[in-house]
Amino acid sequence: MNTLREQFSKGDEVLVCRNCISGRSEKLFFQNDILSEVLETDEHDGQLLKAPGLIDLQINGINGIDFNLAAITEENIANATSYLLSQGVTSFFPTVITNSDENIINILETINNACKTDPLIDECVPGIHLEGPFISPAEGARGAHDEKYIKPPDWELFEKFQKAAGGKIKIITLTPEWKGSQTFIEKCRRNGVIVSIGHSAANTTQIENAIKAGASLSTHLGNGVPLFIKRHPNLLWDQLAADDLYTCIIADGIHLPDSFIKVIMKVKGKKMLVVSDSTCFAGMPPGEYKNHIGGDIILDAENRVSMKSSPGILAGAGKSLLQNVETLTNHKLTDLCGAWQLASTNVADMLASQDAAFKKPNKDYVIFQFGGNEISVRKVIKNGR
Repeated sequence: MNTLREQFSKGDEVLVCRNCISGRSEKLFFQNDILSEVLETDEHDGQLLKAPGLIDLQINGINGIDFNLAAITEENIANATSYLLSQGVTSFFPTVITNSDENIINILETINNACKTDPLIDECVPGIHLEGPFISPAEGARGAHDEKYIKPPDWELFEKFQKAAGGKIKIITLTPEWKGSQTFIEKCRRNGVIVSIGHSAANTTQIENAIKAGASLSTHLGNGVPLFIKRHPNLLWDQLAADDLYTCIIADGIHLPDSFIKVIMKVKGKKMLVVSDSTCFAGMPPGEYKNHIGGDIILDAENRVSMKSSPGILAGAGKSLLQNVETLTNHKLTDLCGAWQLASTNVADMLASQDAAFKKPNKDYVIFQFGGNEISVRKVIKNGR
């Protein structure tokens, strides 16, 4: 089987487009599909836009492919990578959630093997996000995670996970309410793993101690939270007020109300990041499906994923990161430039601030058209190609 890289066509091309971030016109020169030069120009193209590649820190699946199935294959990972590239996502962190230790290890091994087999997959997967199993067992806080597999932080177990992943676990979501979590967070940071607070019922002191230990991120703030919390203090205010925490949100127009997103934008600024948290249903047509998490699932025309037995309960996200960008603009929460930065440059800056391995020149771009409420990807450039 050819690698994804080998499937690309060859040819010379010149494109004129407007830089979505700077607003300036640029001329892009390609030789054998390699971006050889970018020059500013007085020429104008009224249709094409250029922006940095989107980076999805939290993605459980896409277009029928579930990263949390024990039976996932390397071909599945390749197909997911190809689809995500077509949607402007040039880097993504496959997100492995709470499961049996054996299943987590099998999934991590498959992702690692796919990266070792195909250079393009390896370029597109800078790391893996482990979301659990060290989260809160509390109702509401655990979300759709299976309670029987939730456990306190265990460094020896994490090392087994990391070995299976070939060292590719770069982000872990946990709750600091467990005894020993502060020491665990310190070990993560010493070993180059970004720690994110999520699926939590932690109190103020526990959150403060987690930040002192090195936690630097909030996982989908506003979701994975107990239904009833104190007015103040509570874990939402505590994380919003923490200057050292970057904040990830799902901006699909379903998981959070616009008013809450506005508050986060004002408080966090460039420390606000957008993730998809998409399930395998993102990219699929509306209908009824079966899933190993949640059982019978309904995906409606608005991309809402809910449990058939309890329609009011969400069973994951049904929009891609690109659709999250569209939603932010369509809801007039920010302009296209601002929305795109929340899912690209803000994310890249966060990663670079946490790990020197992520400090490298950007060679990932997306060429697209924007029709006012829909983004149409025309060309994706990964690592200059």
